[in-house]
Amino acid sequence: MAVIRPAGRFDAFRALSERHGRASEALIEDLAGVREGTTDGPEGWAPAVAAGLGLPAAAALGPAAYYADLVAPHGRRHVRICSATACFAAQAGRHLPQVERELGVTAGTVSPDGETSLQAVRCLGYCYAGPAALDGTTPCTGPALADRLSGREPPSAPRIPVADDTGDPVLLAGVVAGEPAWQVWPGIVRAGGPDRVQREVAASGLRGRGGAGFRVAAKWEAAGRAPGTVVVANGDEGDPGSYADRLLMEDDPRRVLEGLALACFACGARRAVVLVRSEYPRALERMREAVGEAYADGHLGPAVHGTDTALDVEVVQGAGSYVAGEETALIASLEGDRGCARPRPPYPTARGLWDAPTVVNNVETLAAVPWIVARGGEAYARRGTPEETGTKLVCLSERFARPGVYEVELGTSLRRIVTALGGGLKDGSDLTAVQVGGPLGGFLGPDALDVPLTTAGLSARGAALGHAGLVAVDQYVAPRDLLRHVWEFAAAESCGACSPCRVGSRRGLELAGAGVGPGDEWGRLAHVLTEASLCAFGRRIPPAVRSLARVYGERLAGWES
Repeated sequence: MAVIRPAGRFDAFRALSERHGRASEALIEDLAGVREGTTDGPEGWAPAVAAGLGLPAAAALGPAAYYADLVAPHGRRHVRICSATACFAAQAGRHLPQVERELGVTAGTVSPDGETSLQAVRCLGYCYAGPAALDGTTPCTGPALADRLSGREPPSAPRIPVADDTGDPVLLAGVVAGEPAWQVWPGIVRAGGPDRVQREVAASGLRGRGGAGFRVAAKWEAAGRAPGTVVVANGDEGDPGSYADRLLMEDDPRRVLEGLALACFACGARRAVVLVRSEYPRALERMREAVGEAYADGHLGPAVHGTDTALDVEVVQGAGSYVAGEETALIASLEGDRGCARPRPPYPTARGLWDAPTVVNNVETLAAVPWIVARGGEAYARRGTPEETGTKLVCLSERFARPGVYEVELGTSLRRIVTALGGGLKDGSDLTAVQVGGPLGGFLGPDALDVPLTTAGLSARGAALGHAGLVAVDQYVAPRDLLRHVWEFAAAESCGACSPCRVGSRRGLELAGAGVGPGDEWGRLAHVLTEASLCAFGRRIPPAVRSLARVYGERLAGWES
């Protein structure tokens, strides 16, 4: 029998999978396994994967032709090279053609002998040491990237530099202060009760740290502790320039899991899923190890710490899609479908994963919950600003003199972060622009940094908080090259679910590539993208481009209208 959503919207893919026992849950993993062994296009191997799960060929061809990891051919040696903003800014984009020449293969192709393939991806989480690549799962970074990939120099990737600027870290409590995780959960699950967790998080004013900034307690409450509720830890940190979630998942995965357990308890959920992006292989390994340890230590399982609370957690690997970090697209990907944004309502808290109430919180959000429950929501609310409480992890890119992850209180001046913490730019370079909040966040010039690190403060300047990644751009990057880079990202990562974004992002790239300001045509394109795009991805493209035009003025004349 076909499944029809209560809101009246028919989802053919979901209905098809339901008829086969939700077989599509294993689809993307199975597709990825086959992809690693072939250089052929998806049409040659995806139908057989579908048949093995009892699904029609179209069920596999959709995701196989959508996700970057499945589309890209894989040679016996598969190299993923970062083409995102921080790595682009590190050498003005020269690293990609250098690596292509060194390996003798163009990005997106495989060598004729099937030996080597090269895939351009848009962030590997090494923004502090770029340019970067993954040779299989081995990271290589730095100015000598081509030499490292050729074997003339050994592979090398420094650890993420971290520092606390608050005096009492919340998110870096384990990484910097050495505070062990799993200190709060046992007592709460035995005697604390879910109402206490909900109450403290509500008092804290904690907002989601994934970019939307929605109040966490309100999202939890919206799920209503309904039977079958699922909590998803979103580790699909796609904003180029941000690597805070990677730090937490690699260096303090137990704290992330403890926050997830507390969230599940507050929401009445007995099941949770952790989604880790495929570009973070070490984080995926560490999270899976931490889940195994948590079961062994009684933190998870059918009777947590001898109580009647049951909680099961699984870790799932993404397949390469920026938009799949948006919560409705993420849910679609977990069901084995293409990671496209879905119209709302219904909201995931009412109808999410397999129509169950679903709460999606990002990794950094969850990592704050143990501190809040242990120290009290009011203590957390005294930090930051009255409107935007607490602390935030800020990531500084390779161009800074002191790149790395810094924990700061919300409301901290962006100028202080750039100059006092980051030390300005390295090698005597001049700062010409700072990208804040990812590729669709916004750009600020060096004279516009006296702004607080808050959603409201940055929005007033035409930027966005996002994941709070700060990418510095120096005088060696041409403004029109940077403009084209922004449009390349938009065109490549648009999920295609709505024509305004799908067509508009490509048209914008054409206009940027022409090298002439488009004037009125740009104004019409910006209007359509802003007003008609299905999700924030398309709607954020025009403000990001306008912010770049404001920074560079006459050098990008015509784009600011």
